[in-house]
Amino acid sequence: MAGMTRGVRVAGAVLTTALVVAGAAACAGDEGGAAAAASTPPQPFGAAGYRGLQLSMTKEEALTSGALEPSPVSLLNGCTDYAYKGGPAPDPVRMAAEAEVRTKVDKARARIDEIKAARKPVAPLAPGASSKERQEYLAGLREQLDQTEAGRQEMAVLYKDLDLIGPARKNRDQAFLATGRVNFGTEGLRQLVAPADARTAEGVGAGSAEEELKRAYEGKDLKPTKDGTYELPAEGGNGGPDWFYEFTMAEGKVAGLALVKHNTYCS
Repeated sequence: MAGMTRGVRVAGAVLTTALVVAGAAACAGDEGGAAAAASTPPQPFGAAGYRGLQLSMTKEEALTSGALEPSPVSLLNGCTDYAYKGGPAPDPVRMAAEAEVRTKVDKARARIDEIKAARKPVAPLAPGASSKERQEYLAGLREQLDQTEAGRQEMAVLYKDLDLIGPARKNRDQAFLATGRVNFGTEGLRQLVAPADARTAEGVGAGSAEEELKRAYEGKDLKPTKDGTYELPAEGGNGGPDWFYEFTMAEGKVAGLALVKHNTYCS
């Protein structure tokens, strides 16, 4: 009986030792995995892809990739924006304001087209025209002038409605300045806006000095635009030649970073 007890104790001691060793090995493995994960640098923001998104993706492919939140966060001007996974939820107040702006803009555009289409040119007066024809011609000119002046006054008001889109865009951009967003138009993916902490492979991102930007892309066709931004062809991606990096500047520093597809529209 004593021998049996000793055997059980020995077996228990062996089992306990094995569990301790296994636990230590597992802990070491977990620590090693955590250290490896911590040492892995974040994915650069670039044409080769970002957070699981590829520039060649259709809207449907992007939405089913798991890289985006499922609900739109902006529907401004016919485009649709989504947040990256884990990003902010839709803001119903801002989106309602955007919808109101879009309604006004659409109505203004339609009315401007109507005014332009309604303008009828007056036929020139033929040589040897009769007194009645001259009177009709002068009456037509007066009517045209009246229509033109009335149309000019109305269009001045309508163009103010068109100008509402600018502040609405600025408000949307400000809302996603830190988290970034992804924009889709009529032809699919048209803009990837980087989060504030994102960096290109060359280390350029929000907060980089203008001189750093120029130095990083020296000899790579970096060009200033009339809007005060810098553009750079997005080489090495699969989205085609229409994709460009866009660096928004403020006070001599990069304030925003995006990948933008030229020649695409919202609506």
